[in-house]
Amino acid sequence: MALDSGTDFETYECDVLVAGSGASGMSAAITAKHGGLDVLIVEKEPRFGGTTARSGGWLWIPGTSLARAWGIVESPDEARTYLRHEAGNSFDAARVDAFLTAGPEAIDFFTTQTAVRFDMPLTFPDYDAEAPGGKQGGRSMVARPFDGRELGDNIKNIGAPLPELTVFGIMLGSGKDIIHFMRATRSLTSAIYVAKRLTHHFMNVVRYGRGMTLTNGNALTGRLAKSAFDLKIPLWLSSPVRELIVENGVVRGAIVERDGKSVRVLAKRGVVLACGGFPHDIERRKAMFPHAPTGREHYSPGPPGNTGDGLRLAESAGGRVEDTLPNAAAWVPVSVTHRKDGSKGVMPHFIDRAKPGVIAVMRDGTRFANEGNSYHDFVQQMMKAAKPGEEIAAYLVCDHHALRRYGLGCIPPFPMPIGDYLRSGYLIKGATLEELASNAGIDANRFVATVNRFNTAAAEGRDPDFGKGSRAYNRYQGDATLTPNPCVAPLAKGPFYAIKMVIGDLGTYAGIKTDAHARALDADGEVINGLYAAGNDMASIMGGNYPGAGITLGPALTFGYIAGRHLAGTPVAA
Repeated sequence: MALDSGTDFETYECDVLVAGSGASGMSAAITAKHGGLDVLIVEKEPRFGGTTARSGGWLWIPGTSLARAWGIVESPDEARTYLRHEAGNSFDAARVDAFLTAGPEAIDFFTTQTAVRFDMPLTFPDYDAEAPGGKQGGRSMVARPFDGRELGDNIKNIGAPLPELTVFGIMLGSGKDIIHFMRATRSLTSAIYVAKRLTHHFMNVVRYGRGMTLTNGNALTGRLAKSAFDLKIPLWLSSPVRELIVENGVVRGAIVERDGKSVRVLAKRGVVLACGGFPHDIERRKAMFPHAPTGREHYSPGPPGNTGDGLRLAESAGGRVEDTLPNAAAWVPVSVTHRKDGSKGVMPHFIDRAKPGVIAVMRDGTRFANEGNSYHDFVQQMMKAAKPGEEIAAYLVCDHHALRRYGLGCIPPFPMPIGDYLRSGYLIKGATLEELASNAGIDANRFVATVNRFNTAAAEGRDPDFGKGSRAYNRYQGDATLTPNPCVAPLAKGPFYAIKMVIGDLGTYAGIKTDAHARALDADGEVINGLYAAGNDMASIMGGNYPGAGITLGPALTFGYIAGRHLAGTPVAA
């Protein structure tokens, strides 16, 4: 590494420049550094972690040693069959094979050579587990909680979780955390667990100014960052890449803006683009999101700095963005919240839709989908059900019992108060179904008929119209204590409530076309030497579908690892 001052630019020399500090960028940097290379990470935002820091921290990677520890052994053929089914005509055999080969290797590398650790539940089904090659568990894992004190002073620079996904500032870990918080008023064991969790959190806040138990995406970010810092990899914050340096068709580095100056970063081996995709690029959304004709009819919980920089940089060097996928992003229904500071937030609806006593209707008062299906599939049904020229929106509806038992959207279960949500208009209330429909702007006659029809079958635990509770993923997100169907119960007694949902994303799919080594390709399918892409900057290998929990972060970590290995001259076997 060298830093020289010239007349126009400062010059910094390294082997590898990584643009972006999410899971894919950190993965590439750590792997390349382990391969003996001199690496620099630059991050556009003032904090590191990107979308990963805000995420659930789940990764979908089949065939890992973590699964084998549970006695779950599968051949790559099973996962390949599943991905071929899910991707359809967009199936990319070469890159899928690279993912299935390198994914388990990447997990072993990170869990043995770095601070990264994962927990894998025995049963977390694929989202379409009943399809050919689908599994009831063994493919989705989550980052193990991490003590933020291990980051030292760098803890102040980690990306914050979404406020909408926290309780008292606590980002609840997946699994037992959520279960105990939901049951705290009904189980002594859960009440003791929650009391200990809150006490520990508030003691950290008093001592350190914030909670130190990082979970989910914050835990993954913290563990990757700790690994990078242990390797002495420099990380420049608030340092966006402005342009690539291309000589004779080869990417040699980039111009990076830092502290108000332009730094010429010369990267001998190459540049990795891991800038988080384009969820906040209005023009590209306008071109690729059918529900957003002006580019503004979309609400992303991703970091505001994810404006498609990586895609534009690749295009400037001759790269091509994949624009033929059936879905340009991983869709999720979201509600727009009102924060105490006056700003608006975006709340993804992951698990509330599957709960008993909860249904979703369009403005015309009719149901349109199995509410317990994956968020990506649910949004596609929203799009199909919307009337031409009308805002694409749906309403998540429940009765008082369901609201206080399970919560809804940002609203936690009893005993937390709901008054602020009612006053802000986030939560809509009606003493009767008719009043709720009137207050929400829903067709009252059809809505009442819809609820009555649903309730008749729901009293017996059935949903003949859409089969809620009929699939493994539905049941996983339901209420296991309820029989015969953990996802179905009548909307029995008022008052009744509704939350308006619109369309958001968990990351973009339409990214830079790459080969199996994560190298960017030009319009003719030829490799652009010195340029790599990973994470949401790379075109998704999922073919526009969402097969299971962690299908963005799993490939992100894996293709970052693939890129790092290739840059270090030890490519993963094809």
